[in-house]
Amino acid sequence: MIDVYSWPTPNGHKVHIMLEECDLAYRAIPIDIGAGDQFTPDFLAISPNNKIPAIVDADGPDGKPISLFESGAILVYLAGKTGQFLGNTDRERYQTLQWLMFQMGGFGPMLGQAHHFRIYAPEKIQYAIDRYTNEAQRLYGVIDQQLSKTEFLAGDHYTIADIAVFPWTRSFANQGIDWADFPHAKRWFDQINTRAAVQRGVQVLADLRKPLTDDKAKDALFGKTQYAKK
Repeated sequence: MIDVYSWPTPNGHKVHIMLEECDLAYRAIPIDIGAGDQFTPDFLAISPNNKIPAIVDADGPDGKPISLFESGAILVYLAGKTGQFLGNTDRERYQTLQWLMFQMGGFGPMLGQAHHFRIYAPEKIQYAIDRYTNEAQRLYGVIDQQLSKTEFLAGDHYTIADIAVFPWTRSFANQGIDWADFPHAKRWFDQINTRAAVQRGVQVLADLRKPLTDDKAKDALFGKTQYAKK
């Protein structure tokens, strides 16, 4: 049994989808990032960067429990554990990993900033909105160009690269994206969105998430709480 400490966000969805795709037994343990659950000592013991998701696999590589944080590392671990969605050759695996790193290093963080400044920032700073909206559009252009040549991001097969990128594209409108500008990415999005495991994965813990309207919740989510001097 794998315990996944998570919340229904793009990074959480990545791992939920992967677990569903691999048909692994797991238990979803909610970490309410609006309530500050990510700062509790128990959670920090397995995720020292106070970010979801994190997992504890009772049946680790050596038969002993293993805990992991960082969604990309978790996807690689689960792919290795099951022999699925990473590629069958060294070439395929490196192609997959480069697109996974693209998501971890750029696509996720930049889209997160676009979403924040366009939707949640208490002051609408036009420079920040333009900066991150333009970067979001550039990054969608990168995947659109790749998907004009391949069915999936890493080639002809669905991999953890697609699983990592897809959840971030579900909020395309809040990122300032018009699918009409990215037809190949839209084709890919629609294809993945119909997968049964993906549909199940994005529903994990979804009933617990509420609109972000409370100032205290925003402070916990956007960092003010963790920077407060004790």
